[in-house]
Amino acid sequence: MATVVLQYAGQAVGTFLGGSLGGVVGRAIGAVAGNYIDQALFGPGARKVEGPRLNDLRVMASTEGAPIPRLWGRMRVAGEVIWATHFEEVTATSTEKSSSKGGGGGSATKVTEYSYFANFAVALCEGEIDRIGRVWADGKDFDIGEATVRVYTGSETQNPDSLILAKEGAELTPAYRGVAYVVFERLPIGPFGNRLPQLTFEVFHSVGGAEDEVRAVNIIPGATEFGYDTEIVTREPEPGVTEPENAHVSAVSSDWSMSLDQLTATCRNLKGASLVVAWFGTDLRCGTCEVKPGVEVADKITDPESWIVNGIARADAYLVSSSGGSPAFGGTPSDASVIRAIQDLKARGLKTTFYPFILMDVPAGNGLVDPYGGTEQSVYPWRGRITSSMAPGLPGTPDGTVDCANEIADFVGSAAPENFTPAGMTVTYTGQPEWSYRRMVLHYAHLCALAGGVDTFLIGSELRGLTTLRGSADSFPFVDALVALAAEVKAILPGAEISYAADWSEYFGYHPADGSGDVYFHLDALWSSPDVDFIGIDNYMPLADWRDGRQHADALAGFRSIYDLAYLKSNIAGGEGYDWYYANALDREAQIRSPITDGAYGKHWIFRYKDLVGWWSNPHVARISGVEMPSPTNWMAQSKPIRFTEAGC
Repeated sequence: MATVVLQYAGQAVGTFLGGSLGGVVGRAIGAVAGNYIDQALFGPGARKVEGPRLNDLRVMASTEGAPIPRLWGRMRVAGEVIWATHFEEVTATSTEKSSSKGGGGGSATKVTEYSYFANFAVALCEGEIDRIGRVWADGKDFDIGEATVRVYTGSETQNPDSLILAKEGAELTPAYRGVAYVVFERLPIGPFGNRLPQLTFEVFHSVGGAEDEVRAVNIIPGATEFGYDTEIVTREPEPGVTEPENAHVSAVSSDWSMSLDQLTATCRNLKGASLVVAWFGTDLRCGTCEVKPGVEVADKITDPESWIVNGIARADAYLVSSSGGSPAFGGTPSDASVIRAIQDLKARGLKTTFYPFILMDVPAGNGLVDPYGGTEQSVYPWRGRITSSMAPGLPGTPDGTVDCANEIADFVGSAAPENFTPAGMTVTYTGQPEWSYRRMVLHYAHLCALAGGVDTFLIGSELRGLTTLRGSADSFPFVDALVALAAEVKAILPGAEISYAADWSEYFGYHPADGSGDVYFHLDALWSSPDVDFIGIDNYMPLADWRDGRQHADALAGFRSIYDLAYLKSNIAGGEGYDWYYANALDREAQIRSPITDGAYGKHWIFRYKDLVGWWSNPHVARISGVEMPSPTNWMAQSKPIRFTEAGC
């Protein structure tokens, strides 16, 4: 108020004393004096402050007529901007107040900040690509998961982008068919100096090789507490500090999600996946072996999920052993992560197989009695070596007796289907306090049901040391236990196919190395069960016996190298395990090959583990002391398909 009054009073006085020039000077002096009085009485007036603001559009280079690159394999490309709108300006105004000295009215400052967002599209190369991997902005890693980004792989059927369509209209919006490009929608450009960053992209384009032939995969490691989770989990190594537990590629997507995205983009004909989930075995002697879920750290704090398996929390779980100062294994996947993984696989249209797995947590210096006669049990052995208190063929073995059946019964346990109850994202257990094989398998059958079901459920894998153990009267107690489990799991998961993943050296029969001439088709009770839908085989049959140099048997036979396709094909239904075998390690070293024949009955396929057709096409007749039994087993020739539940060589 004083500013206005004194401004005009000063003008009047100045005009009276000095004419028009005096009026201008008087008005200025009056305004200054009045402003001083106003600030003393009321505080300073409101100031306006504006932040940096763009006065023109700056985009990264775009060259008309530039060639569209063509690439194969994996390359890093920069691309060309093929479409962009004006930057979107967003203003944000705030008022900051401060009191004046002397108790005046204080001041108010209005601050206006400007933020800018960019809509643009970048052409990468000719399509059709598989996917893009990493992205760099101004040479630094850029997580596109934190932005709104759409990737077009460059197919001949891709549709126009929705944003470009909305901005330009249908008549002016191309689909850029045959061109791989990326659309960024409302990308904040403040972090890049209010300009489009210089972007480069890791582009993958397969050449139609092995990737297109892959139809199914096994997902491992099986021991990863949250590695299968679609949701990001963090850990708190110390108060106030968080680190990602399962998000090491993107800040907004878990490792599982990123990996499955890459897998399905690379293997475009993928139809199915096996989810491997592990519990831990503690001893090679089945009668004293516990099978239980484990964690790698006992006191880890995680958010938003805590680790729970079978209703057991982290603090009460088995702690895996250490090797070299670190956990020897990852922990068992949490029940919640397994459920979400199954649901995600199914949502991606993949047929899902559940594969329960035993990892033997037997560390160095374990001091455990070795059933194979060593000073102590071998370090982290294969689950296929679980056997009786002393292995068959060694002094003191219970093989072939009631004692062996009792040891197997202790391993299998007594857990029943009714002992399991779904509880949120886990399944709890209320049976006998045992960590048994049945508890593991039935837990996961119920968990798969809680997840909405699976296409296939395996009740075990590669337990050849157990399936070949005999009770009294030439019985196979563990095989009988698998038959019972198959029926129970079938009742829990009526829509799933059920089987057992036998080792390639196990599926076809058991020939005791005791000189008896006995031949057992020990798994036939399982393969012929009405609750088992196919013959499962983890197939790692040898595909080559190539040696260094040119003087070994296969080179002398005329094959050029281990990569000779004709050589590899000849070993699928031929070579080791079909035509011949090595009788001992010395024969293998010297390549002394013994032919595989059946001198007694001419049924050579009985002893050829590679002769899948012969085994599958014929009735199975066991032999005792080399003499065939009067009637065959319950196996019906060609009755069920064979499926390789794993494959390698």
